[in-house]
Amino acid sequence: MPNPRIKNEEQYQALRDKGYSQEKSARIANSSNAWKKGGEANPYEEWTKDELYDQAKNADIEGRSKMKKEELIQALRNN
Repeated sequence: MPNPRIKNEEQYQALRDKGYSQEKSARIANSSNAWKKGGEANPYEEWTKDELYDQAKNADIEGRSKMKKEELIQALRNN
């Protein structure tokens, strides 16, 4: 039965099949750019700070409210 909290169930299942954790699979499948394939999403440098903050919030990155744009980018890339 599909989980109503997962925005992209197909992507979530594909990630789980690859061995990703439930938490990481859900974060990726629920991200605003989850539907875009590699190379099609804008690089983080082109995102606004608010967009980066929302992405960091979805990824449950601690300390995000005090981070500068460059710090958010680094935290998202290291997540």
